Amino acid sequence: MIKKKIALILMSFSLLFGTVLFAMPEQQTAQASVQYSGINKSINQIMTEGKINNSNNSVVVRKASSGEIVYQYNGDKGITPASTLKLLTSAAALETLGEEFRFTTDILVDGPIENGLLKGNLYLRGQGDPTLLKKDFDNFAIQVSKLGIKQITGNIVGDDTYFDAVRLSPSIEKKDEPYYYAAQISALTVSPNEDYDAGTVIVTAKPTVPGKITNVSLAPATGTVRIVNWSKTVPKGNKNTLKITRQHGTNTILITGNSPIGTSGKQEWITVSDPTYYALDVFKKSLAGKGIQFIPSSKVVRGKTPETADVIATKNSMNLKDLMKPFLKLSNNTHAEVLAKTMGKVIYGEGSWDAGLQVMRDYSESVGLDGDKWLFEDASGMSGANKVSSAQLTELLYLARSAPWYQSFLAGIPNSGGYDRIVGGTLRNRLKTPEAKGKVLAKTGSLDNVSSLAGYATSKDGEVLIFSILTENSKKSTVPVIDRIATAIVNSSR
Repeated sequence: MIKKKIALILMSFSLLFGTVLFAMPEQQTAQASVQYSGINKSINQIMTEGKINNSNNSVVVRKASSGEIVYQYNGDKGITPASTLKLLTSAAALETLGEEFRFTTDILVDGPIENGLLKGNLYLRGQGDPTLLKKDFDNFAIQVSKLGIKQITGNIVGDDTYFDAVRLSPSIEKKDEPYYYAAQISALTVSPNEDYDAGTVIVTAKPTVPGKITNVSLAPATGTVRIVNWSKTVPKGNKNTLKITRQHGTNTILITGNSPIGTSGKQEWITVSDPTYYALDVFKKSLAGKGIQFIPSSKVVRGKTPETADVIATKNSMNLKDLMKPFLKLSNNTHAEVLAKTMGKVIYGEGSWDAGLQVMRDYSESVGLDGDKWLFEDASGMSGANKVSSAQLTELLYLARSAPWYQSFLAGIPNSGGYDRIVGGTLRNRLKTPEAKGKVLAKTGSLDNVSSLAGYATSKDGEVLIFSILTENSKKSTVPVIDRIATAIVNSSR
């Protein structure tokens, strides 16, 4: 169980009972502190003009120095947070696992090695590392080769038992399953590139000759998926209608539509239906690349590694501190769910969503948040059933500033108007005006009819303000309005 953070709890009680909080009246009028009275007019006007001044939105602004609320509109209203929920996931993971936590992947054998022959099975045992790349499997193959192994008489076994066998959170809809943001969660998986979208393969379709099918490539190369290519190359000037998807419940990737000459075609990160076998397939290809073969009766299977097996190679991932950047900057859903299951395994001995989400609840209550006001059924924010208020979200951001891991947490949050993907992340193309650029560090959130932004902003006076803007059930995008509010916060003064 997570140790209680007594000091932070006392700080939270001081915040709740020692400062003046502006309760929302029944008619939902917004209120602000006298000191920041100008922010009241600015935000209210933006919300009115943007037509989002209704009960399905929640906005809170606090002082980072004291936690005092200086503006709120429906501050305690529970709204679907989308990916801003990852702020809680990352904070709980940093607290529970520690900044230096690393995922471990092992290669093991259960038989003797004689004259280049491994008389037994070769095991690939995972602990959920979402950052394993093809080059890591190549390095494993090199280490196997250095032991003199040329042939293996047993099976190649994937051990994914560190997590349970439930691959998708209850929030994932059938229509989303083929795509990277809804990848299956396994303790043994592989990522196609350094975005680390584990459990996906990059599928690229490019035009060839008019009337012919497109040229399709996979990265990394894998035999676990089957390509059905019904697409066609068409003359220059035609519309690009290429679509790449995966047929539900299968590993069949279907490519349809037209690809005009002179275009780049289309590229998609497509999920695989079994990440464990995907990882095993990539590993087996790496072994073959080093001349290591299996006898004809050998199989690719899933299983648990025997305690008597010997470790012959180990790969440790980047530490959690460094993982915060691809996780939060790129809003990686797979990382969130992997971290949840890992927290469950470490704290409760169970790599499941139930255990992991309970750790997140334990953490929230340990620092003084109101657990009853945090409703979530996943760790990534994919579920529309998740609910939290802006008051709670900004309090989390306030309390995080006192944590020893705060700088790692902050380094992962997207930076407004950043040009580099790993700096700006999901905010790299937003808040790019001179007045806002680089002055907002905030986590974005987006689902159908849901948009959110929560983080830190530096005001005109140089004071750091904490804010949360949650919107839902709008018929049109509220992102422009959200960005105007964030800019108003930057432009505010005491």
